[in-house]
Amino acid sequence: MALLEPLARAVRSFNAQPRVRREILLFGPALLFGLVVVPLIIWAVGTRILGPYTRGTEPHDRPLALMGDYFAGLAHGLPVFWLVALGPALILLIFRVLLRLLRPPARPAEAPPAGQPNVKPVAKPRPRP
Repeated sequence: MALLEPLARAVRSFNAQPRVRREILLFGPALLFGLVVVPLIIWAVGTRILGPYTRGTEPHDRPLALMGDYFAGLAHGLPVFWLVALGPALILLIFRVLLRLLRPPARPAEAPPAGQPNVKPVAKPRPRP
């Protein structure tokens, strides 16, 4: 259990943050991952399976050539490039929505038994000496 204490402390610290900051802490790295890491993964897998990356008839077997074309596609607003960039954040969003839907609803506070008023007990005043 001592091994999980740092994780529990990190979760408590994360949950203590304001909601906007928590969302930025979740979706910021996902967006950065989609902008930088996913295109590099696409390049690595593509060169292994399909061969060198080419632009027209010129072979450009470097990841920076793909990154240049990728950011040019983002700048032109092409949906395919934006889907790659926003993909990790969209997957995270879908995962969080599914978790919210699968989580059982919070139970309401227990109601008093029938016939009894819903009144909280009042403390009696202390006698003065």
